[in-house]
Amino acid sequence: MKQSVTIRVLPDKLDRDQSKNIAEKLEINIDRIKKISLRKRSIDSRRSNPIYQLTFDVYLDTEPEAEEQFRLELKDVSKATPVIVIGAGPAGLFCALQLIENGLKPIILERGKAVKERRKDVASVSRKGLVNPESNYCYGEGGAGTFSDGKLYTRSGKKGSIRKVLNIFTMHGAKKDILIDAHPHIGTNKLPAVISAISDTIRDAGGEILFNTKVNDIEFLSEKKIIVTCQDGQIFDTQSVIAATGHSSREFLYMLKQNNVELEAKPFALGVRVEHPQGFINKTQYGDTKYQLPSAAYSLRAQVENHGDTNRGVFSFCMCPGGIICPAATNENEIVVNGWSPSKRNSKYANSGIVVEIKPEDINMEDVFSGIELQKEIESAAFSIAGNTTGETLCAPAERLDLFIKGKTTDFKLDSSYNPGLVASDLKAIFPSYIYNALKKGLKEFDKKLRGFVSKEAIIVAPESRTSSPVRIPRDSKTLMHIEKQGFFPCGEGAGYAGGIVSAAIDGQRVADAVANYLN
Repeated sequence: MKQSVTIRVLPDKLDRDQSKNIAEKLEINIDRIKKISLRKRSIDSRRSNPIYQLTFDVYLDTEPEAEEQFRLELKDVSKATPVIVIGAGPAGLFCALQLIENGLKPIILERGKAVKERRKDVASVSRKGLVNPESNYCYGEGGAGTFSDGKLYTRSGKKGSIRKVLNIFTMHGAKKDILIDAHPHIGTNKLPAVISAISDTIRDAGGEILFNTKVNDIEFLSEKKIIVTCQDGQIFDTQSVIAATGHSSREFLYMLKQNNVELEAKPFALGVRVEHPQGFINKTQYGDTKYQLPSAAYSLRAQVENHGDTNRGVFSFCMCPGGIICPAATNENEIVVNGWSPSKRNSKYANSGIVVEIKPEDINMEDVFSGIELQKEIESAAFSIAGNTTGETLCAPAERLDLFIKGKTTDFKLDSSYNPGLVASDLKAIFPSYIYNALKKGLKEFDKKLRGFVSKEAIIVAPESRTSSPVRIPRDSKTLMHIEKQGFFPCGEGAGYAGGIVSAAIDGQRVADAVANYLN
């Protein structure tokens, strides 16, 4: 017989055999316990002493049958019906794996480079201010997630198997801790190798991944005849195309619009990155504990009054404990910041996006690209106000958080994880007033929830503008196919149907199943 039980233990007793505690919790004789298996692990820091909360599967009286090891049902698809997948991010890669399980051959067209070559371009962005518009933090093998941390927390379980996604990561090299941690995380130093291993699995089964292959045009000729033309001259004649291009592939969206593919503007969010000493975040979350605990995170949300609107959301996004702020621009003459953490989360800094809800009334929803234009205006203004010169540096505009709240701008000397450097700037010159004012009010509310959040030790760096795509490619809720174009399947974050690595991967799997249904 199997039972599930949750117990609470102090951090210094975490690694002990928990059989005695479990027996007491179940009020049974310890001899009845034949096996225990840890299913979920989290930290409860709501009280003065942080406590680990552990959920076990407990097998009583008889030994359990041997658990079947997870494996993919991969087939040789080298000669199977081909399916074009545009983009090798989480949505594209997991879609490809699912296509293979469905007996179809994925051909992934990726504008960027493979991980090994892509590393050099990512390093050049930070060290030299050189942005390769085809290979950077957003474009290339693994997509934006590869060098942006590998946080695997999601609420998308109702739409797919989170467990399957996590198992695929572990079978390709991720630590099995991600299967039990409440907020699983791989780490930027580990994730690239995992992504490369997933790509190898796709190729070994007969799939193809073509790097440095940017799609320039898609022609919809008939119900099951689509022509895909690439910048290098390659042409693909196919029955189905999956668009998994990621949140920053603006040229792809412009191309679709030119080809009369229906698109729609959608609400999104943008704002800044806020960085604190990690020690401060640890103290706010754990108190003056004597225990060695993982770098703490926070999640904050507020509703503020702004321009007569009493329901403007301001919230933390992509919080990176023990992390780094990085330059994530995809073109010259723009500043975009993002955050990531190494697997050990051992940086002395903590950073998080603090973003403002952009509502339909803020932009012209009839203009599909009005949200993208807002992003571009802010990113360009940030580049200029920080005194950057193309190809030389990507300094980011920043303010001390306490001075930002007071509306003062003055030079400051604070350490930061942002390697290209910071320039003390008046962020009022970057953001529209409704974003600027909402940020101020939201941050004041956060200070009430985490005392000391607004301090002279914290800095605010702008802009965090690529939280999600401001454009959605509409699709039918049942077939997952575009509402007008037969054989065209919008997928993942760039199409407006995901918000992170796991949700994008799950959407990729769902779309692969939908394509199989369509072709069969």
